[in-house]
Amino acid sequence: MDYFRRNLAMKRSLSFFSVVFVLFQLLAPLHPAKAQAPKEITNSIGMKLVLVPKGTFMMGSPESDVNRQKNETQHEVTISKGYYLGVYEVTQAQYEKVIGKNPSLYQGAIVGNENADLPVENVSWHDAVEFCKKLSDLPEEKKAGRVYRLPTEAQWEYACRAGSKTAYSFDDEEGLLPEYGWFSSNSSERTHTVGLLEPNAWGLYDMHGNVWEWCSDWYGEYPKGAVSDPTGPCEGSDRVFRGGTWLRVAASCRSAARNWRDPSRRSSDYGFRVALSPSGIPKSPEADSK
Repeated sequence: MDYFRRNLAMKRSLSFFSVVFVLFQLLAPLHPAKAQAPKEITNSIGMKLVLVPKGTFMMGSPESDVNRQKNETQHEVTISKGYYLGVYEVTQAQYEKVIGKNPSLYQGAIVGNENADLPVENVSWHDAVEFCKKLSDLPEEKKAGRVYRLPTEAQWEYACRAGSKTAYSFDDEEGLLPEYGWFSSNSSERTHTVGLLEPNAWGLYDMHGNVWEWCSDWYGEYPKGAVSDPTGPCEGSDRVFRGGTWLRVAASCRSAARNWRDPSRRSSDYGFRVALSPSGIPKSPEADSK
């Protein structure tokens, strides 16, 4: 008798769970899983961008850094939202596709490689901003809701460090720099194809060296305390660029090293990479949590 009771109870339990399973299958389409922001995207001109997670870091350099400059006062910065950043510096081919001309001094033929995917250079801050606007206006980019811009100085350093606290993204010492960046000791006095050397921990190439990278900020002194999503001074005379170049010594390629110039100035070691505004990041749980 007990056997039959247990068997009947088991059948009822199985029937109950079968009904629940069927109902779940029927209701699931009514509550589809929300799309997640991709870790990497490739836009309509073939430009790759990687999702940089939100977080907090120490911006600037510690007093123990022998190459530290007075304008590198260390302070806590919070990046409250994830954002996309170009995996590579903007290339000459990409710039020409959007703007219609290539202003670079070191073009493929000059460096002995017609197909060299070299970074665009000899561009001013205004040129870089114009590129971002015209790229955003391309039909496929508008359809995708992508709004391109230059990264803020804080976003640039945060991405360069990629979680590191050392002078360079890979170490405190410059010995490994030739594996990560083009600078005066290994560049043969010219730019080089993007992405040839090692990336940082977040998959970004040439954050150290090759060309200076314009940022959106006016140049100014750092705040004295902790800040969130800083955008620099409200006004100024010079714009910031970061990263060092093929022309400079290793110390200029440190993660905290700062430089600035008149936004209308051009040079064969001035370039940039693009970021996507928060409005260009898909609204999803991953984008909000990153």
